[in-house]
Amino acid sequence: MDIKKIKRILKDTAFPHVSGTPEELKVAQYLAEECRALGVEPKIEGFQVAGGEIQLAMLTADGKEIPCNGYMASGNADITAPFIHLREKDKASFTQVKDKIVILDGWLEAFDYKDIAENGALGFIITNGNVNFKDSSPDKRYLAERIVESADGKKLPGMQIHVKDAAKLVKSGAKELHMVLKQKEFPVTMRNVTAEIPGKRDEWIVCTAHFDSTYLSKGTWDNMTGCIALLGIMEELKKTAPNNYGVRFVFCGGEEEDLYGSKNYLEMHKDEIDKMVLDINVDMIGETMGSFEACCTAEEKLSHYLSYLAMEIGWGMKAYDEVYSSDSTPFADKGIPAVTFARMCSGQYASFHNCYDTEAILSPQQIQKDVEFIAWFADRMANAVKCPVDRKIPKKLKKKIDVYLERVRKEDADEDE
Repeated sequence: MDIKKIKRILKDTAFPHVSGTPEELKVAQYLAEECRALGVEPKIEGFQVAGGEIQLAMLTADGKEIPCNGYMASGNADITAPFIHLREKDKASFTQVKDKIVILDGWLEAFDYKDIAENGALGFIITNGNVNFKDSSPDKRYLAERIVESADGKKLPGMQIHVKDAAKLVKSGAKELHMVLKQKEFPVTMRNVTAEIPGKRDEWIVCTAHFDSTYLSKGTWDNMTGCIALLGIMEELKKTAPNNYGVRFVFCGGEEEDLYGSKNYLEMHKDEIDKMVLDINVDMIGETMGSFEACCTAEEKLSHYLSYLAMEIGWGMKAYDEVYSSDSTPFADKGIPAVTFARMCSGQYASFHNCYDTEAILSPQQIQKDVEFIAWFADRMANAVKCPVDRKIPKKLKKKIDVYLERVRKEDADEDE
């Protein structure tokens, strides 16, 4: 993958492309053409999730308007009620949400939603952003289907506001919120872009990276850099084809919403899961600052193997065993060993899911080096006489997967140990 091509791809895709939008389709078609240019025929596989179109989202506190965005697929509402900032998430605190609009800090988690719904909350507000950054735009999200299912189908109207406005709201001592949400709800189509280099064996290494962005982001670091890695792997393995193992490439949509792309890919290809021997996932590489890591959701031998490989060639890397917040996890959940490669850095330098995720924080030269290492590892796996990673997930990681996918509360999982 040459520097000129890396720069071109970053430039061509530098616009928000949220799943289920025409912009997402545009990027899907762009990636499909990049695959075709490498001599690998792509497919765009669509799938539907609950969504809609926000027509009106309005939030006022004691008559003063607060910038907001509605949660798509969270219904309609015209509610006037007291609000509560839920600082703690214990049983006593949840009993205080009845007939109130609840402000929750950060990401919407299924068990939090279930608890506020079961305790009689009328609606919810999620915060985004950073009080120290210049921007103050509210994010916009889908209310994931599984989150509604966690509360036995009870749907609460939801909104997002910036944390700066949330802090002002709490500090002001406002008594009452008025929430108006009007939307048309209908299934929206999200997409995966898939391609395959057939191998000598009827088994596959699967390479994944999500291509969707959030509403506020151009998705450059997160995660067009990962898509560039997949194209780099494709370019190298095409040269040596047929490799011993077939290699499938899945550019996933809907990752930012609820890992929809990888989950739906596995559902659509469930008859082939037994033939998938390893998932190589790439999520955010190539920034100017930061360290390289390999998060393995697999037997411990894989992280050790990667550490030894890196030391052999003098490649700085931390390899460890954990569940990663990306498309590798649905694969591991199906018993397919997985590794996510990433280059991460502190919030002092780079940030994502916002307007600061741009080409300015990246180094095309570092992207190239990161891709070379990942492609080298993928080549070793694709041309192994036998893929050396056992197709099993340790029990301790299975528990962590259950917690991450919010099938089990963390405190309940801890009690079982």
